[in-house]
Amino acid sequence: MSDDFTPENPAPDGEYDAWLDAVDAGDGYHLVCDEGHGWLPPRRVCPRCGGDLREEPLPDSGAVATFTVVHVPTPSFAAEAPYATVVADFGGVRLTGVARQFEDLAVGDSVAPAVGEREDGERLLLLERA
Repeated sequence: MSDDFTPENPAPDGEYDAWLDAVDAGDGYHLVCDEGHGWLPPRRVCPRCGGDLREEPLPDSGAVATFTVVHVPTPSFAAEAPYATVVADFGGVRLTGVARQFEDLAVGDSVAPAVGEREDGERLLLLERA
């Protein structure tokens, strides 16, 4: 891969790309401190209590906490519309992702994380019904 980063060859987003690789391999994780505060994206200490963070496996599924259907997206998501932006509880952490199949989606539905790709080749977190 060239180090000449362009819109067609964007610079890697280190921590996020590594996390997406882990989710894609079925080894998703989140960070938890001794007080039980969960965090993503990765960071060194808990922003709530200052405690050290350790990796914990991400549950296989979470529950939809809220969602909104997007009909007029930003230009980078134009090919995805319509889609739903979903916030889901996965134990101690909440994830935000995209649901491409959102008909009859409801708060409390079970969703699983997956990695998808937009039309422009950028990866994104999908939250699909479990």
